[in-house]
Amino acid sequence: MSKGEQTREMIVARAAPLFNRQGYAGASMADIMRATGLEKGGIYNHFASKNDLALAAFDYSIGLVKQRFARALDGKRHAIDRLHAIIAVFREMIDDPIVPGGCPVMNTAIEADDTHPELSAHARLAMSDWFAMTRRVVAKGVERGELRAGAEPEAVATLMISTLEGAIMLSRLYGDPAHIHRAIAHLEWYIDSALKA
Repeated sequence: MSKGEQTREMIVARAAPLFNRQGYAGASMADIMRATGLEKGGIYNHFASKNDLALAAFDYSIGLVKQRFARALDGKRHAIDRLHAIIAVFREMIDDPIVPGGCPVMNTAIEADDTHPELSAHARLAMSDWFAMTRRVVAKGVERGELRAGAEPEAVATLMISTLEGAIMLSRLYGDPAHIHRAIAHLEWYIDSALKA
C-alpha cells in the first residue's frame, strides 16, 4: 500500500466516528482537520469534497459492521443460531460500538433522509443488505425444517431489524442499555418459541 493510500485510509478511519456522532452537517472541516491532524489541503488531496469523504467514511463504517456480522455468523449453520448471531451484532452496537456514535445506518438514514440523497442511498443499500441477510436465514431455515413452516422471511426481517434499531435509538437517547436488552430478550423468546420448528 502506498503512502497516499495509507493517508487516505487514515483520513477515512478518523472521519468515520466524527460523521457517525455529529452527522454530515454537524462535522465541520475544522473538526475533520483536528481528527486527522491534516490541513484542509491535505484532506482535499485525497477527496474531491467533504461529500466524497462522508460517503467513503460511511462505507468504511458499514464495512466494519459487515465484518462483525461475518465473524458472528462464522461456523453457525442452524437458522436459530444464525438469527441469534444477528441479534448479538446489534447488542454489540451498544455494549461494544463498532463505530462510536451508534448504528451508522440508523444515524445516516435519519440525518440524510431529506437533506443528502447520496448518503441516504448508501444507508438504504446497507439496510437492504441486512434485510436480505435476515430473509435468507429465515427462508433457508424454513426450507430445512429448522424454522416453522409458514414463517414469512420478509415479516421476520422487518420485525427483527425494526425492533433492534428502535431499541438502539432508545438506548442511545436515554443512555440506558436496558432498552436494547429488553428488545433482545423478547426477540430471543420469539425465535426460540414462535419461530423454532
